[in-house]
Amino acid sequence: MQAVGILAEDLGFKSIYVNEGKSDALACVQSIASATEKITVGTNIANIHYRQPYLTAATSKVVSEISQGRFVLGLGISHAGLLKTLGISMGDGRIKLGAHAKLVADILNGESIKGLLKPNPSKYTIPIYLAGNTVESASLAGKYGDGIMPYLTPRDYLPVLLDAGKMAAIDERKNPEKFQCVLSIPTFLSTDDDEARSAAKYNLAFFSQLPNYRRQWRRAGFGTAMTQLKNLWHKRGTRHDAMKIVPEELIDQVCLVGSVPSCLKQIEAFIGKGAGEIVLAISPVNEKRDTATTQVLSAFHKHLKGC
Repeated sequence: MQAVGILAEDLGFKSIYVNEGKSDALACVQSIASATEKITVGTNIANIHYRQPYLTAATSKVVSEISQGRFVLGLGISHAGLLKTLGISMGDGRIKLGAHAKLVADILNGESIKGLLKPNPSKYTIPIYLAGNTVESASLAGKYGDGIMPYLTPRDYLPVLLDAGKMAAIDERKNPEKFQCVLSIPTFLSTDDDEARSAAKYNLAFFSQLPNYRRQWRRAGFGTAMTQLKNLWHKRGTRHDAMKIVPEELIDQVCLVGSVPSCLKQIEAFIGKGAGEIVLAISPVNEKRDTATTQVLSAFHKHLKGC
């Protein structure tokens, strides 16, 4: 993690984000922050079900101080099925997300909470983003946060989420123009378009197992394919079977695929729909993941000239 963070900073990238997969996102971000000097570091996203809000805020303040104000906090609710395997009940995830985000924000502001220990306010402002893949979650972000961090949201559906977040921000008497979208996009870099699209399809086939993603793809107009995928997984189908169902148009709506010039045009399309900051969620095509990460960072750096 530190090596990737240092490389990204040396190449002039603006930010680096860590998702909460097999490790502790906040701990990883803290590690990157301690090894870098300029690059923005953040979680995309940290799972609220793993933490009590006081701990989320306390750790965030530590990372923010280590990074001297370079930290961005992204929060989300994960998936009910995944949480169940860990013995965690999601309950009403959105209510929990809103309550968690509000309490974290209050603690960071030094506002009094029940209990013996009154928190000191954060020395630095810490932007809070919520994993907004639905209108309801985007509205929570507008009410309690500074923006949304969607993942695998179809490009043409982004304006719907942003409108919901901005309307909620207006209701809270906040400036809607400051409401932002940090969009993480699966990135498959290759000069062979067919290989890149095959890797992307295999990646989306994996995520099609999760109802949350199927629902957002259904809302974006891929209902027939989502019904087929739901039935496939119910019958214990395979990922290769799912690949055959994933629509080609869905790849274009949620991924970056192909050569760097092609990906740059695709990025422009996402920005045109409201994405304020693009995060390259790098996946391998034919190489190992670590190799793919280095190759993508280097390749994009040459074209973006540090932007």
